[in-house]
Amino acid sequence: MTVQFSAAVRNAMLDAVEVAIGASPKLRFYSGAMPANCAAAATGSLLLEMALPSNFYDDAAGGSKALAGTWSGQASGAGTIGYYRILNAAGDTCHEQGTVTVAGGGGDMIIDNATVSATQTVTVSAKTLTAGNA
Repeated sequence: MTVQFSAAVRNAMLDAVEVAIGASPKLRFYSGAMPANCAAAATGSLLLEMALPSNFYDDAAGGSKALAGTWSGQASGAGTIGYYRILNAAGDTCHEQGTVTVAGGGGDMIIDNATVSATQTVTVSAKTLTAGNA
């Protein structure tokens, strides 16, 4: 059998993600391949770190949750972004990670340019979480 949840339950689960991560988390972009899971050490080179808004995701609706506010920051290194990590505000616990591509690339997070140079501004244009059974 397959377990199914109502839209209200899916929305509550997604809203709990933002609560667990906490306000004003850090978003980091790295080069290379993504680690096996959030508990594993980051791989590749850190290319950019930005502080996200206090309320960084919109309230969930219809079983999905999209980015809120503007997610933009300046690269500190040069290279091709391979994956992202969202960490708590202290930057010591990874709570989410995923792939990064430009529009049409199919990544978990869409940015305006995946190949960056130091001091280049990078903007996240799309990021959505979708609950199962949505």
